[in-house]
Order: sequence, then C-alpha cells, then structure tokens
Amino acid sequence: MAWVVGTNLLLGMLLIAMGTVTLRTGWIVPMARRHVTRPQLHGIGALLMGASLVLQSLLYFGALPSVPWATRFYGGNVLLLGGMLLLLASQLPPLRRSRDHA
Repeated sequence: MAWVVGTNLLLGMLLIAMGTVTLRTGWIVPMARRHVTRPQLHGIGALLMGASLVLQSLLYFGALPSVPWATRFYGGNVLLLGGMLLLLASQLPPLRRSRDHA
C-alpha cells in the first residue's frame, strides 16, 4: 500500500509544479493547451488538486500531526473536487458580451 501512496505523493508534487508554472508563466501542457481558455483557473485548480494529494500522502505516512478521520476525508475531498471544478471551469468558452446592453 505504501507504493500507491508514494505514487500519489509524486503525482501531487507534479501537479503542484505544473500549477505553479501555469500561474507564473501561463504555460500549459501541450495536451491541454487547445482546450484551456483561462490559464489562471487551470493553475489554481492544479495547485488545489496537488495539495490534496500531497496532504493525504503525508497524513498516511505520519509526517503531519494526526487529525481525525472525518477531517482528513472531507478536507481532502473538498480540495480535490474544488480543484477539479476549477480545471473544468478553465476549459469553458469565454463569455461573450452582447452588443444590445452596451
């Protein structure tokens, strides 16, 4: 089981690095480049998802102080799903303002 959590930790660190690069430079991995219209949302979503994976892994290995099970579960899911929603929102087409209200 430790190798699964270790892989989770590695993927979380990769997501944090990708989110940081996206926020600092606007660069997005080539596979997602065509779909992303809002790079800032994409970077923040990647950071949230990466933070969730890293925190869950560190709590499993006992590197952080012990917290109740429910806090770990709900906190990790809120970070993970919030990041996923931001990643999805970053791929929505940009809003177009109608000229009738101008």
